[in-house]
Amino acid sequence: MTSNRPYLLRALYEWIGDNDMTPHLLVDATFEGVQVPKAAVKDGRIVLNIAARAVAGLDMGNRELRFKARFGGVSQSVVVPMPAILAIYAQETGQGMMLPEDGGALPGENESPGDAPEPPDDGGPKRGGHLRVVK
Repeated sequence: MTSNRPYLLRALYEWIGDNDMTPHLLVDATFEGVQVPKAAVKDGRIVLNIAARAVAGLDMGNRELRFKARFGGVSQSVVVPMPAILAIYAQETGQGMMLPEDGGALPGENESPGDAPEPPDDGGPKRGGHLRVVK
């Protein structure tokens, strides 16, 4: 299945906007492919205001989020891969959501050398269920 992160992000962005709040993202700035102003990064993270009035050309695709914004009076392009987005929340209330880890790893990607694969089904006798028909 495809990742649910971009769908959750878009839904929460819309919900926050519908309630006249300001959507903010918490981003892992150390993640590969993140392009944000390095001066705004603190402890490897950055908070981004993604309200329509604060950004231009907001594009929330399935792989990454892109927009242009002014940082210190200078317009800059921002690119954030979906896995780098840790949370979305309303600035005014703090309500929002930490985005869940994606379980979409490819087979063998997260296995350690000591992990043994499941034994194949040898077609041996199957244990029956614990339910029985009562007449």
